[in-house]
Amino acid sequence: MRIVPGDFEDARVLDLLRVHLDGMYANSPPGNVFALDLSGLKAPGISFYTAWEGETLLGMGALKALADRSGEIKSMRTHAAHLRKGVAARLLEHLIAEARARRYHRLSLETGSGPAFDAALTLYRRYGLSEGGAFGDYEKSDFNQFFHLAL
Repeated sequence: MRIVPGDFEDARVLDLLRVHLDGMYANSPPGNVFALDLSGLKAPGISFYTAWEGETLLGMGALKALADRSGEIKSMRTHAAHLRKGVAARLLEHLIAEARARRYHRLSLETGSGPAFDAALTLYRRYGLSEGGAFGDYEKSDFNQFFHLAL
């Protein structure tokens, strides 16, 4: 598996992004979707990565630089055909390593609650992220959760 900067001209990447956004809207209450769309992923301060095996897209993830020398994990998604093959773990390892290389002091993420988010929550906890308070512009609700990893 190789992880490289994402190519926004690649139809496979755009399709996976659509699947990700559709899933977030289908499994989140109105007003509680903070997933980045294409324009959000192209914004300054966002580093977007894709995981590949040969010509097959396996997954994606992004790292957002925050003002306080910390980072935020965004847009983690494994292609449905490649679930439970370690794709998300490798992407998360890549994002954590990149955050450390940038000398961030903390890595955070916002995610939802419920069965659609259980596998991701298990992964984040396995990598040492722990539940904590809201950060950045987020506000706590009954649906969202916040996780942090001290680097």
